[in-house]
Amino acid sequence: MGKVKPHRTGPSLDMTPMVDLAFLLVTFFMLTTKFSPEEVVVVDTPASTSDFKLPESNVIRLLIDKDKRVFFGLESDKAKPLLLDKMAAKYGVTFTQKQKNAFGGLNSFGVPVQQLGSLLDMSTEQRKEVKQPGLLSVTDTVQLMDWVMEARKANQEAVGKPTFIAIKGDNNADVATVKRVIQLMQNKNINRFNLITDLENKPVVSR
Repeated sequence: MGKVKPHRTGPSLDMTPMVDLAFLLVTFFMLTTKFSPEEVVVVDTPASTSDFKLPESNVIRLLIDKDKRVFFGLESDKAKPLLLDKMAAKYGVTFTQKQKNAFGGLNSFGVPVQQLGSLLDMSTEQRKEVKQPGLLSVTDTVQLMDWVMEARKANQEAVGKPTFIAIKGDNNADVATVKRVIQLMQNKNINRFNLITDLENKPVVSR
């Protein structure tokens, strides 16, 4: 009498937990991802192999483009309103609440504080069409450093933390302009700042 062979079934894999995990990951990244704000000018930075990563907040950024223009930006949402109030009081200008709200979303700019209100009244698309002169001119070096110094004070008052200062210079930026910005900061006893570059892979030593 022959043996009865047991019925064999192929192995099965329950994909439900994997699908659940995938959806959880997608939801997590959708809620936590923060896109980089659009810069006021395109700055093509040189590459380096530095391991230091610039913080995402409490950062004063000075952008230098290839046309010798210098732009100011502050990465600190809580300090921005205080900074605008300080500069308004210093230069005797006023801003509406709508302009103050717009300043909170402004990544960087390069117009004198007296013209800033008009820039803030524009839509984001309109601002892209404006050719901003930059904050560093031949005759005026004061206002750029006023933004830097007041931003440091505002951030300290708002969040109780010091600011990092980062210079983002274009690969084709004028060297004299970069040196001038650095000299202006050193005149204010600011001797520690960072240079923003594109990360480059470290060379591998062959054996």
